[in-house]
Amino acid sequence: MAFSQLLGSESLPVQRSHFPAKAKRVIWLFMHGGPSHVDLLDPKPELIKHAGKPLPESFGAVETRRKVAQNPLLGPVKPFRPRGQSGIEISDFLPHMAELADEMCVIRSCHGDSVNHPQSVYQMNTGSILMGKPSLGSWVAYGLGSENQNMPSFVVMPDPGGGLKGGPPAWGNGFLPATYQGITMRPGANPILHLQSASERSPARQRATLDLVNQFNAMHQAQRGADSHLEARIRAYELAFRMQSDAPEAVDISEESAATQTLYGLDDPTTKEFGTRCLLARRMIERGVRFVQLYSGDTNGWDAHEDVLKNHTEYCARTDKPVAGLIRDLKQRGLLEDTLVIWGGEFGRMPMSEKGVGRDHNPWGYSTVFFGAGVKHGHVHGATDDVGLRAVQDKVHVHDLHATILHLLGMDHESLTYRHNGRDERLTDVAGHVVKGILT
Repeated sequence: MAFSQLLGSESLPVQRSHFPAKAKRVIWLFMHGGPSHVDLLDPKPELIKHAGKPLPESFGAVETRRKVAQNPLLGPVKPFRPRGQSGIEISDFLPHMAELADEMCVIRSCHGDSVNHPQSVYQMNTGSILMGKPSLGSWVAYGLGSENQNMPSFVVMPDPGGGLKGGPPAWGNGFLPATYQGITMRPGANPILHLQSASERSPARQRATLDLVNQFNAMHQAQRGADSHLEARIRAYELAFRMQSDAPEAVDISEESAATQTLYGLDDPTTKEFGTRCLLARRMIERGVRFVQLYSGDTNGWDAHEDVLKNHTEYCARTDKPVAGLIRDLKQRGLLEDTLVIWGGEFGRMPMSEKGVGRDHNPWGYSTVFFGAGVKHGHVHGATDDVGLRAVQDKVHVHDLHATILHLLGMDHESLTYRHNGRDERLTDVAGHVVKGILT
């Protein structure tokens, strides 16, 4: 149980972890739509060998969304090469990330429970395929509180194209108090809406106005008993007031050096948008934000049904350099030592072709990459079968991913609970094991 549940203050104080943490914060780079592991991070010689042929019967029945099980196998559309001293094989789709192979911990044996986007987005974010459960970021905010009372604990940066399948419930608070939901930052000159005062009122006058509003709100709340949504709105007034001093500076990237901006790709129209959000993520965690989640991919995003080569060429070009820039920047600033960076989507893609050059959804086996605090570097964990269809070795379910992330943050996933409808709820439900094979 988090101590913050017992506190009635207007902010989220720092909480005690269950044990010493390797990571203090998380940046989650969410590739919405399902990046193809067999084209990016999971080389399969047998898939090349049998390309153009049907999946052998020995693989058994395959649950797919678009009935592609009988379609010919499609080999990787770009070559893989050994990278770095570790020799991890990574696709030519990711030349910049490939240079950081010796920083990577690639989990090649991830698996989930749904072939559909919304349910898989929910599961990867909340542990459940059903809408309405608290997101991982909300659990972290609930469990650990905030390191900066003038900034949110949990920040989300959606793709400017919008259209996340599943929508904002992916970063919602679920049954946790509403104050733990993700705060959305948008692209453009005003990342946090309605933050600036609409008039030239002095801080003292604003403070007096807010104090009066809080008095009325307290009276209103006293008449209605416990109401987490009302309490969250009251706290939001306070946080917004405090953010007026810190947030404008936090989102002002003009003070960053030209070299830093180039590192993130801000000098290139292709990479500028995602690079800007990656740079903002670094600035957020520097200022005490616990959990930052960035989405790459609009309504369709990495969903390469039509043409893997076309789709992944576009999305890798947008994101590869900024991701590598973020890792390099965190490392040179000493932040990677206690920051966990996650790269991945809601699932992978099938080894069979769709429409000849595309791929369907695959939740049965896919890859996720960890960088940074507490994980082995230059390391590969687990494996899918010979064609990348299913996880078969050292399998890592979504619950296991979540248990491991919480562990790195110093929290026992079985002890981080919240009483709801007479049951001690948790992120990992009644499952989940820490993936000890990736830990340092």
